[in-house]
Amino acid sequence: MAITRRQRESSSTTEERTPSNSLGPIGSALSTKLGPRPVVMTGGILAALGMLLAFFVTSLTHLYLSIGLLSASGWPLPFSPPLACLSRYFSRRRSLAMGLSLTGVGLSSFAFAPLFQWLISNYAWRGALLLVSALSLHLMACGALLRPLSLTEDTSVGGPGAQLTSLFHHGPFLRYTIALTLINTGYFIPYVHLVAHLQDLGWDPLPASFLLSVAAISDLIGRVGSGWLGDAVPGPVARLLMLWTTLTGVSLALFPVAQAPTTLVVLAVASGFTSGALTPVAFSVLPELVGTGRIYCGLGLVQMIESIGGLLGAPLSGYLRDVTGNYTASFMVAGAFLLAGSGVLNTLPHFFSCISASTSRPKDLVIEPLDTKIPLPKKEGLGED
Repeated sequence: MAITRRQRESSSTTEERTPSNSLGPIGSALSTKLGPRPVVMTGGILAALGMLLAFFVTSLTHLYLSIGLLSASGWPLPFSPPLACLSRYFSRRRSLAMGLSLTGVGLSSFAFAPLFQWLISNYAWRGALLLVSALSLHLMACGALLRPLSLTEDTSVGGPGAQLTSLFHHGPFLRYTIALTLINTGYFIPYVHLVAHLQDLGWDPLPASFLLSVAAISDLIGRVGSGWLGDAVPGPVARLLMLWTTLTGVSLALFPVAQAPTTLVVLAVASGFTSGALTPVAFSVLPELVGTGRIYCGLGLVQMIESIGGLLGAPLSGYLRDVTGNYTASFMVAGAFLLAGSGVLNTLPHFFSCISASTSRPKDLVIEPLDTKIPLPKKEGLGED
């Protein structure tokens, strides 16, 4: 089969950067009904099976069906349920738990890119797909280790259908979803076009790629630091999310202005840190809006809708580059989307209050088997666990 190197690189870029969360609500509904453990394990099987079948492909169409359809159907399933579990495990240190768990994303972005290239160089692309399939199969073991909790709040929120209906009538949730969609539209622009922008400025490909790795390390530090800060600073977590979102938008808008290498490095480190910092607090806000009983459906629905922004952002940026001849408008518009999202965050409940609901949370949950009921203090509008 004749699959060119350019086609393989294009496919790899799409898989790595496109947020494939369209199955988020399905995985969340299944997690609500069956628990997160079988959902994560099923996602691991689908992801591994798609990669395995790609080993035998004889045309590009087969590659799209195996990886683009089968594996892509499995990848979203192991993401949302573990994050929802964390929201139910922790109360006072929820943001830090989110930050630590999401460091895996930064580590994989930093380590797996050279690993995959090494696999291709030593085992060819078919052998690399076979080994990646084996790696994906480890998601079954990760899913088996999950210990879901059964909370007394679960009995009052109803099944997946009732939860989704209530979420669509939940004003703060809908506004928060709009905010994350706007943020997501600009969030992926530097990951897709920063290297090309630096090459337009005369940088060699290797230093430009290295700068992206530096931003990835800064992103990793930002996730942990923001998680700790989200629990330590009093006030609503949404306020901290607005701060990181605003700083990320400003740093992206400044990229076209910067010309000196030192300035570009500083901006890359700053944007990497702030974009990583907004991720854990973004997931920490949701339980306070919809409650821990509806966190599975809420998280899945948010990820499905916000992925629309992620899908539109990179093509829009590329279109602006083609029209204007440079990436100035692309980065300016990306920053504007993040600033618009931070503005919508101002409309969330208790945003301007001095005391956050998190300050009155009870002690962290003790993990119990699924059939154990853990009582919850009833506070309307807050997912207190």
